[in-house]
Amino acid sequence: MFDLLSTLYPWTKSVHIMAVISWMAGLFYLPRLFVYHVERGQHGGEPGESFEIMEVKLLRLIMNPAMILTWIAGLMLVLTPGIVDWGSLWPWTKAGAVLGMTWFHHWLGLRRKDLLRGTNTVSARTYRMMNEVPTALMVVIVLSVILKF
Repeated sequence: MFDLLSTLYPWTKSVHIMAVISWMAGLFYLPRLFVYHVERGQHGGEPGESFEIMEVKLLRLIMNPAMILTWIAGLMLVLTPGIVDWGSLWPWTKAGAVLGMTWFHHWLGLRRKDLLRGTNTVSARTYRMMNEVPTALMVVIVLSVILKF
């Protein structure tokens, strides 16, 4: 199995990078949609079906598959012999940041459900601030992988 993983390494890494890019795009865009959704609702207007359709399609059709593919390809990379030095700090900081990214993804999913039910208690300002979470986690992940500290 490890020989196969080594042979597939460049393909797996390519798929992993493409999935991460897709996932990150969604993590950046969904909170912004929530800002517009909340602001439109606070000003007496109907949030409209367009926000709800965009949010659900972004989450279900792009973000969820991209997250799953990121995890599968990432775990395949981790299992490839000679790739990860578990005695170093970097795989642990990357793993922590990836878990944080996954938590944020699920937090967004819960907020989408609140918006659909009309029970949202999060302000547009908070969504704007939360929009910075994936950026901070991405910095940790990239520095961990490239600098291997």
